[in-house]
Amino acid sequence: MAKKVVLDFEKPVAELALKVEELERLSSKSPMDVRDEVKKLRKKLEETRCKIFKDLSPWEKVQLARHPERPYTLDYISRIFTDFLELHGDRRYADDPAIVGGLAKLDGSPVMLIGTQKGRNTKENVHRNFGCPHPEGYRKALRLMQIAARSRIPVISFIDTPGAFPGIASEERHIGEAIAVNLQEMFSLPVPFIAVVIGEGGSGGALGISLGNRILIQENAYYSVITPEGCAAILWKDRSFSSKAAQSLRLTAKDLIELKIVDQSIQEPLGGAQEDHDQAAAFVKQAILENLDLLKGLSPAELQAGRYEKYRRIGVFHE
Repeated sequence: MAKKVVLDFEKPVAELALKVEELERLSSKSPMDVRDEVKKLRKKLEETRCKIFKDLSPWEKVQLARHPERPYTLDYISRIFTDFLELHGDRRYADDPAIVGGLAKLDGSPVMLIGTQKGRNTKENVHRNFGCPHPEGYRKALRLMQIAARSRIPVISFIDTPGAFPGIASEERHIGEAIAVNLQEMFSLPVPFIAVVIGEGGSGGALGISLGNRILIQENAYYSVITPEGCAAILWKDRSFSSKAAQSLRLTAKDLIELKIVDQSIQEPLGGAQEDHDQAAAFVKQAILENLDLLKGLSPAELQAGRYEKYRRIGVFHE
């Protein structure tokens, strides 16, 4: 069994959990009655967990969004949808495993799914390019959106990427143009479009599949114009300022709702989505269904106009 990943701020919780396990193991091998001690420790464990996760800093939330045991796009697809038929390739160059997508059913109704996908180990991460799509990934996503438009079915996208792949190969195949075309085409989609940020929502890599009528974000995910490390490297020339950058970027779910960039924060199990994949998926499914209901019955023109107005309002302030 793989060793559980413990982040720095989670250590007090992990230490208490270990003490509870040791005491329970001791009680099973000894005639001593330690039930009261176990009960007290469990209460302290729950109080410590609530205290820590109630007041996480933006930088701690970024770390939680990147947790390697957090559910990824395919984990949510398998738990929320049925009859998933994955579609491959952009019909121009190649298939990009960093973006997955295809047809599926949500409570019996057809939908088109698109999402960035990371790997669980080194081999998978190399295959998925660490969740950083190439241009062909965005062109595949565009192809799937166009199929959804012709079929008149909703599009649901899952975002979990630090950003589009910044390498030479991406530039040679026009990554900037691929994302820009997607932005333009997403505004004209005549079907409901819901984007869900489930982990990292970094830069244009996230925007390339996230211009939805409704943007949802899990409470421990982030959505930002740049990663905190990238921001720190530019502004302070030192990545050790990443925590300060995370604070300044206002990239948490709470901040994004206040800024009217996202529409809803989705609850996670206490401690983060990695603690209970099934419960996390249940929360995401409920949010998707609620928001699809809000868009149900709108005409293509109303969906397009609403999407346009939503993004025109971002960044406008009155003082």
